[in-house]
Amino acid sequence: MKAWQGIGFWGLAGMLVGCGQHGPVQADVKVIRGEIIARAPAAPFIEEVSQPNTQPEVAAEIPKAPEVAKPGAALPGTVDGAVNVASDSTNPSNQEVPKVPLGEPGKIGDFWVIGFDRLASFKYEVPDDPISDPKAKAILDKNEIPETISKYNKQKVAIKGYMLPLRVQDGKITELLVLRDQSMCCYGAVPKINEWVSVRMPEGKGVKPILDVPITIFGTLKVGEVLENGYLVGIYELDGERLEGPIDL
Repeated sequence: MKAWQGIGFWGLAGMLVGCGQHGPVQADVKVIRGEIIARAPAAPFIEEVSQPNTQPEVAAEIPKAPEVAKPGAALPGTVDGAVNVASDSTNPSNQEVPKVPLGEPGKIGDFWVIGFDRLASFKYEVPDDPISDPKAKAILDKNEIPETISKYNKQKVAIKGYMLPLRVQDGKITELLVLRDQSMCCYGAVPKINEWVSVRMPEGKGVKPILDVPITIFGTLKVGEVLENGYLVGIYELDGERLEGPIDL
């Protein structure tokens, strides 16, 4: 199915002006991919009252500033090297925060409800050159689609997203993209390759255009690299069956 490379994504601006007009598009998709300061608490103001001094003189105690944990240092009461949640803000920004694993998706009838929280949950690098180029081939070989997604290949799924029409026939949309969010449709944000699904409806079963609101498309998902003229143009395709929405999944 022809998707982005053949239709040049950022001819997308020529396709949608305010998401209200449709025309041919060209796509050139490329995946782009403190320290806490402790202050000493101010001493409370105490009004001096003249009273006879009946107690021995004691030196006033100056309150100490609370200790601040340094990055990587163990806090008092913890085992050396243990991670303390309270000190998480001091972690270096290049440390990857562990992701919560996605559970089994729900179902609508026979269709698995697959969201972009799953479909776009991994990094995938897109080469600029055709796979006949050794460097481009090496990039593709290095990519890996997680099993938590690839296991839904050829499965019936329901995907919620925003419609971007690609082909119109007799007033009905026969080919479209389902995008992760509206900014990729109307506001010029470049989507990653795992943030859209190419959809083709059966012959004679086009759907009406529904823009600016989330829709849910039902069909059979295909997971894997889609090549056109030697270029990578997508990793998700859907043989559409029907369109519903807007509904909240």
